[in-house]
Amino acid sequence: MKIKISKLIIFLLLSTIAIGQTIKNELKITQITPNFYVYSSYKMFGTKKQDANAMYVVTSKGVVIFDSPWDDFPYQSLLDSIELRHHKKVILAIATHSHEDRTSGFDFYKQNGIKTYTTKLTDKISIKKKQPRAQFLMSKDTIFNVGDTSFETYFAGAGHTKDNIVIWFNKEKILYGGCLVKSIDAPDLEYVGEANIKEWPKTIRKVQSKFQNPNYIITGHHDWTSLRVLDHTLDLLKLYNNKSK
Repeated sequence: MKIKISKLIIFLLLSTIAIGQTIKNELKITQITPNFYVYSSYKMFGTKKQDANAMYVVTSKGVVIFDSPWDDFPYQSLLDSIELRHHKKVILAIATHSHEDRTSGFDFYKQNGIKTYTTKLTDKISIKKKQPRAQFLMSKDTIFNVGDTSFETYFAGAGHTKDNIVIWFNKEKILYGGCLVKSIDAPDLEYVGEANIKEWPKTIRKVQSKFQNPNYIITGHHDWTSLRVLDHTLDLLKLYNNKSK
């Protein structure tokens, strides 16, 4: 796949990084189409630097963001970066599941007048874990029309977590898979503490069947430029099951 990408890498007052310390101010924004952007934040786990990919889209009415940076990222930096680049404010935020690299910014977003959404299932988990909650809850798959942009949420079943959803932009053929979908450079399934290994393959196949021929598939971590990531996720699940026998 030939990808024409322009990159804006923003390093905001990077502090010295010690082992076990979050990289609080590092933000990478990558343009994939005229109005669609992937943004990545980072965190240290021991000596390993971990990224978390998320996305935003610029509409005629404002900016919609999908998921959140890590738990102690300065969220205002993301909003400022978006407004500086696009001269528009973030008006809506949707989280694809309950983990901290998806929902942690919700309290800040709400304080800044940004409408926040999750599924009811994600909200139940957030309540149990005492994590930030959304202002609005989706009881079923939902189509959003924001200005000139339309997209839909889809819950295909359990996988990485029991509440993970994906986002589909039909006009642009962009699938935001989040952490349900593993990056092409992921050697294994990584964190499976809340995963449903049995249902995960079925969930991936439902996504493949429903959203065909995507131009981009955005994964929750690592490299997101491959279109083979759904099949790769299935391969990793097969490998995990074989090792477990």
